[in-house]
Amino acid sequence: MLRRRPSLLIRPELDDDLLHSTLLELRPARQLHGLGAGSTRPVWESVAHLLRATGRDWDRRAHRVPVLARNLPAVVSQRWAADRPGDGDALVLRAFVEARRAPAEGHTAVRTAERTCLRAAEACPDDPTPWLALLSLMHSCAVPVTDAVPVWTEAVRRAPWHRTAYHRLLEYLSPRGHGTLPDMMDFAWQAAVRAPHGSPLALLPVAARVELTAHRQRESPLEALGSSGNWNEPRAVQEIELALKGWFHTAAAAHAEAVTDLNFLAFALTRAHLPDEAGPVFRRIGRHMTRHPWDLLPDPERTFTYWRDSLTGHGRR
Repeated sequence: MLRRRPSLLIRPELDDDLLHSTLLELRPARQLHGLGAGSTRPVWESVAHLLRATGRDWDRRAHRVPVLARNLPAVVSQRWAADRPGDGDALVLRAFVEARRAPAEGHTAVRTAERTCLRAAEACPDDPTPWLALLSLMHSCAVPVTDAVPVWTEAVRRAPWHRTAYHRLLEYLSPRGHGTLPDMMDFAWQAAVRAPHGSPLALLPVAARVELTAHRQRESPLEALGSSGNWNEPRAVQEIELALKGWFHTAAAAHAEAVTDLNFLAFALTRAHLPDEAGPVFRRIGRHMTRHPWDLLPDPERTFTYWRDSLTGHGRR
């Protein structure tokens, strides 16, 4: 009897089941029926419980809050901030919501979002997350890198080697952001070689090379299509080896965005024609595909499934 292969799980919450449950409970479709109507329970209660449970796990907090900000109905953060104006968690979530929306709404909205970020930072003095909201706002408003670095420094001062903070500055330094290729690649390499053994920052140069690929594809799409020369450079091999030895093959505990890093690593290994190394990475990924970086290739889901099944024997079961 043929077994049906399980579908891919492509979702912003990655493998965070608690976050997934919260998003399901408060999915936007419920607004059609009046979110929270007829209930004495505040609409934001489950979000508050989730963030309280996250505690001082800054890595997971930096994953959960932006995902909540992007995917919750706006009324949730609005009501929470109104009902609990001094609540640090409510302010941090509101900071991300406003930072995401303000640039399209004009100067006044941007200034309001900036104040909300700083209020959140004041309410949560040990938390790097409000500074990441402010960094996101600055990125969207094309603030120069030199002005953004002090904000990034506030985040990493509170949480050294914070994965999300380093990835956000990498995006800032990208030529698709507000920087240059040399600055981006040098920042990624220096961070990776200095980070503690087992840190996911060992993958930062791989993420930078993916960004380099995206930049080249945008600049010369016909030339980039089907080309993997970028991944056959000697430096690319060193970057992949560092990711494997410095993170993947260590006993480090899984971090909040490990699924994202695994997808980046699997993508790099397939582009560099290293199938033996890619197989174990795909086995760890399982069903959890991320859209990026596979969206750099034609038919991303089919491509991902082809590589996963052919390298793990999944399709022969």
